[in-house]
Amino acid sequence: MSYELSPAQQGLSDQVRDFADTVVAPAAYEYDTLRSLPYGIIDQMGEMGLFGLPFPKEYGGQGSDYFSLCLAVEQLGRVDQSIAVTLEAGVGLGIMPVYRRGTEQQKQEWVPLLASGKALSAFGLTEADAGSDAAGTKTTAELVDGHWVINGSKQFITNSGTEITRLVTVTAVTGQSTRGDGSIKKELTAILVPTPAPGFTVLPAYDKVGWHTSDTHPLLFDNVRVPEANLLGERGRGFANFVQTLDEGRIAFAALCAGAAQGCLDESVRYAKSRNVFGRAIGSNQHIAFKLARMQARAHSARLAYYDAALKMINGKPFKMEASIAKMIGSEAAMDNARDATQIFGGYGFLNENPVARHYRDSKVLELGEGTTEVQLMVIARSLGFAA
Repeated sequence: MSYELSPAQQGLSDQVRDFADTVVAPAAYEYDTLRSLPYGIIDQMGEMGLFGLPFPKEYGGQGSDYFSLCLAVEQLGRVDQSIAVTLEAGVGLGIMPVYRRGTEQQKQEWVPLLASGKALSAFGLTEADAGSDAAGTKTTAELVDGHWVINGSKQFITNSGTEITRLVTVTAVTGQSTRGDGSIKKELTAILVPTPAPGFTVLPAYDKVGWHTSDTHPLLFDNVRVPEANLLGERGRGFANFVQTLDEGRIAFAALCAGAAQGCLDESVRYAKSRNVFGRAIGSNQHIAFKLARMQARAHSARLAYYDAALKMINGKPFKMEASIAKMIGSEAAMDNARDATQIFGGYGFLNENPVARHYRDSKVLELGEGTTEVQLMVIARSLGFAA
């Protein structure tokens, strides 16, 4: 299997890299300080077709593939993880469930709008007692007079409270049954909730350590009523469907991680060549050069891991294990490179205006989001035949 990019793929990567360097990076510190999503930049990303990359042209997409999305996410992740995750979650968690499982009417209604970047969609899965453990889901949806009546809450939901959020896909308990051993099995179902809606409340944004520009909120559902036709996919298939959504999403998330690792390396190489101490560049010191070499190895490994998972996915091959490997390797590479980059920069690396300081704050969540490192280890162990 060749990992060499096609001319079209390389062209896309170069285009997004140039956009990231000339538009996103110069504004990153300002918006990070303001803790505000830069809608002008999101609009430009929409005009570039980034939100529509993996979708057919008949639905307003670019007719490309998921790997192309990953290439774009990686380049944005080099300079601003918040912007990168806005794209990654907007497509992988927002649009993709509708495209994969929606009725033709649902796809025609939502995919072109969301693929344009003029609106964002969120995926409401996580709760206080539910995330990786979907059995802990407490949000309910009851079918009453042709409408789903939704009650409950969600937390840590990306893109859920922006000025252009128009849809939230919610997983809810729609029934239950008793297993042979007497335990209760919850029936989980995915339902589309257009926003705003009566009874739907976006609670105040979290005060996060990092990802300050990314929009993240808890959500409250108080007798929210949506038509029965807003069922997404089959009733009771919510668990299986969200597992597939997360498997795919981890690949794009891993691309973000690779970009973050590369961004830290790029900044550190530049600084190591320009910063002089005792009459010579600090990069001439072996311990700095070796640190940079390790950073290069991590970024390279992270990139190869997500390439492998993405290519397996778009070629219709099993990719669940590879996605978890890519996500785990990538998140650890990003965190380790951020730590080393901050050390190389010394005191300058402790200033928030420095990109490596932002990567240092941002990268920790990469080991937590879309399944913690421990969850990835569990998935990998199970692929080896162990009941982890």
